[in-house]
Amino acid sequence: MFICLFVLLITFFLVICGSHQMDKTSYQVHLSEDKPNPECIRKSADMTSKKATQLKDTLNKMTVDEKIGQLFLARVPEKNALVDIKTYHLGGYLLFGRDVAGETTDSLKKKIVSYQSASRIPLLIGSDEEGGTVSRLSQNSQIIQTPFKSPQDLYKSGGWEAIKQDTAVKSTIFKELGIHTGLFPVADVSTNSNSFIYDRTIGQDVVSTKKFVTVIVSELKDQQIGSTLKHFPGYGNSSDSHTAVIHDSRTLKELQTDALPPFQAGIDAGADSVLVAHNIFDNIDAHLPASLSKPIHQLLRDDLNFNGVIMTDDMDMAGITDFTSQSDAALKALEAGNDLILSSSYAEQIPTIKKALNSTESTLTEKQLDESVLRILAWKQSLGLIQQNTP
Repeated sequence: MFICLFVLLITFFLVICGSHQMDKTSYQVHLSEDKPNPECIRKSADMTSKKATQLKDTLNKMTVDEKIGQLFLARVPEKNALVDIKTYHLGGYLLFGRDVAGETTDSLKKKIVSYQSASRIPLLIGSDEEGGTVSRLSQNSQIIQTPFKSPQDLYKSGGWEAIKQDTAVKSTIFKELGIHTGLFPVADVSTNSNSFIYDRTIGQDVVSTKKFVTVIVSELKDQQIGSTLKHFPGYGNSSDSHTAVIHDSRTLKELQTDALPPFQAGIDAGADSVLVAHNIFDNIDAHLPASLSKPIHQLLRDDLNFNGVIMTDDMDMAGITDFTSQSDAALKALEAGNDLILSSSYAEQIPTIKKALNSTESTLTEKQLDESVLRILAWKQSLGLIQQNTP
């Protein structure tokens, strides 16, 4: 009987211990599901550190001329496109209608490859592809058989899912051609069908525009294609700054309510870049277009906490001609806080920037130059352009 009692006690003990062990195991699994895996955090931190080191190594191997060249997303010149890449060390090329005219998919791919082959540092290739009235690729039916629809037409045909699917289709086409960014979405809020920017927007209120921007930026990020929020701090229902100097009388509070939320939504979704308009916002800086205004850039950096690439709108637009010469335009844009210049006049603007770096008359410093170049290189890295073997 003593033996039977002993067996029962041992069995009871094993059951209890087993039960406790199971509970402990279950508890440990539960914890691992609720808390981030330390090993994953460490690997992520290591990867971030390696990427940062890689970018700094790339920067340190660059000459001043190469750094300045990186600041330009240039319109492809009609002549000497390959020579100019080498001469000016350009950061990228922006395709326009003339650059895709008469091309097939294969020939355009080869053209873009030839641009890349001419550059020591991989180029950022862009093309305005908002859809509707602004689409360079859609001008050529040999490349795009069915033109990209405008945001409003897409939404009418299939709501947010149609917007997302259109972004995915564009991304696939970009990757095939060698294009890295489509310079969209348009984050402007416009509900007046008579306004300049209306047809290029979603044409709805602030809440819907936030949704529109978030859907596109998120999809572009998933597809590893660059995103650009434009035109900061928001056209609203203003006129066209391509042809005239435009004044916007909205107060900062009105902008914070009616214009800035979609930009903030895009930034929160991971937008790579923000394009600044040439409009003058009288209640923030009554003297200069937004693209040349320090307070406007401080608003974007400090209030909206944007750490990515800030780029100008096209520097050939009439909206800035009353405020600067073409030769000084890029320098003034950099002094205001831009990182990337959209320009056709880089040949005369680059020498001005180089001279300013060696002058006490300009506020542009080599430290600021390096910071802008690092942001541009980081963008290229996120798109898979900067690899381990990049100089």
